[in-house]
Amino acid sequence: MTEEISFEKAFERLDEILQKMNEGKVSLDSSLKLFEEANFLIKTCNKKLISAEQKIETLIKDRNSNLEVMENIPQTKDFEYSKDAIMDS
Repeated sequence: MTEEISFEKAFERLDEILQKMNEGKVSLDSSLKLFEEANFLIKTCNKKLISAEQKIETLIKDRNSNLEVMENIPQTKDFEYSKDAIMDS
């Protein structure tokens, strides 16, 4: 799998692999091959998501001129919540 694959195709193939493996009718050797393929597809999807996130962060920065982006890595903030706010909902 050296050719470029779209995020959507990779995600679709991951779903197919998951269905096959959940059926429990795959041999150990086939399971290992499917696992290797799934691992590659997960890495591919992750790279594409990170790239998309960086592009969005750059576009927002260009629009708002106040978002901090250092070394092409978006700066994030941990999600904060309070138990009181959840209980009031």
